[in-house]
Amino acid sequence: MTDRPSLIVGITGATGTILGVRMLQLLRDAGVDTHLVMSHWGARTLIHETPFTVEQVQQMATHVHSINDLGAEISSGSLVTLGMVIAPCSMKTLASIACGVAQNLIHRAADVVLKERRKLVLVAREAPLNDIHLENMLRLSRAGAVVYPPVPSFYNHPESLDDVVNYISVRVLDQFGLHLAGVKRWDGTMVTQEPRHS
Repeated sequence: MTDRPSLIVGITGATGTILGVRMLQLLRDAGVDTHLVMSHWGARTLIHETPFTVEQVQQMATHVHSINDLGAEISSGSLVTLGMVIAPCSMKTLASIACGVAQNLIHRAADVVLKERRKLVLVAREAPLNDIHLENMLRLSRAGAVVYPPVPSFYNHPESLDDVVNYISVRVLDQFGLHLAGVKRWDGTMVTQEPRHS
């Protein structure tokens, strides 16, 4: 048992697994315990999209749970956490949670977070969105979840993809009251730049 706050992190097979990885890194550096669950397709996409191995990502987490272990501690509301972030969140995962179908530990943990009225943030990754996607998102929003598509900001003038990943990750973690430094936040100051000519 620890007095440190803890957060459940789910990584599914949608593109953008680096977002889940970056949040694990940020949470580790901030002294927040993490419970990681990665789907089979999340692992496959991670290897395809990033330089990290599954084992390297697992080492970033405080606790690692098998996707098939529906008896894990995060499957019970008696484990007190700040909530859960799923980054990225596939439309299959989103649909399963919206319908209350706990086919794996990510679905079950999300269901527990909702029933305990804790914060569930879904970094939903798909475009364009069809009516089914939107209806599932509306259903989850009404149930108390936060749907947070990984949309970049440009007022902070990102200079690299890493800047974009950092900004989105920090803003998502804001939802849990974890206000981390390291990114440029809007301060109301407009910057005038000379127009670029081609």
